[in-house]
Amino acid sequence: MPTPDAFYTKSQRALQKEGKHEGLSEVVVHAIVRDELEEIHTEYISSRDYFFLSTVNGKGEPTVSYKGGEVGFVKVLSSNRLIFPNYDGNGMWLSMGNIDEAAKIGMLFMDMVTPWRIRVQGTAKLSRDADMIAQFPGSNMVVDVAVDVVFQNCARYIHKHTRVESSPYVPDADGKQPYPAWKRIDPIQPFLHPDDQGKAAQEGGTITEEEYLEKVAKGIS
Repeated sequence: MPTPDAFYTKSQRALQKEGKHEGLSEVVVHAIVRDELEEIHTEYISSRDYFFLSTVNGKGEPTVSYKGGEVGFVKVLSSNRLIFPNYDGNGMWLSMGNIDEAAKIGMLFMDMVTPWRIRVQGTAKLSRDADMIAQFPGSNMVVDVAVDVVFQNCARYIHKHTRVESSPYVPDADGKQPYPAWKRIDPIQPFLHPDDQGKAAQEGGTITEEEYLEKVAKGIS
């Protein structure tokens, strides 16, 4: 279990003192912060089909992305290790590039119905191991995370939402998924991945940016 001085930074401690939260901040660390996953964390993470991933690049510039999949697509391998897949994206490779460069990540798992949330901070690396990738059909690599700390958070400011439906773009058991509408936008055709060249014609032809935005407005991406 981390100590308050090991868990908090000097700036955080200074603000705790300024806000008269020194005692509370220490009690919170002892109560909820752990340096390994416990049963309550593992069960919750295994029940999620999405999370928010924060990463930083080598210049310390952050980004946050949404990661979704089937229920349990983040697999807990042990009390201090978990893995999750990287699926086809928009070619920017921001999160994966940041992980390769800086390694430190944050993972926020949320339940907006209950509501509830758990945060994981870890040190990650990219894996292209074929056996590991095979655990996630449709993935192109896997993120291997060494858990540094994990803790649940107060959920009082989470607005309750009801799920409408799961994304049809999550790869199925064979790794197949629908072709995304944005890959049909005419001006980007020459720049698509070689595997995507010519597929727009098979999916009904190219579309304009305006037509794509119309699809987005209807919930089609």
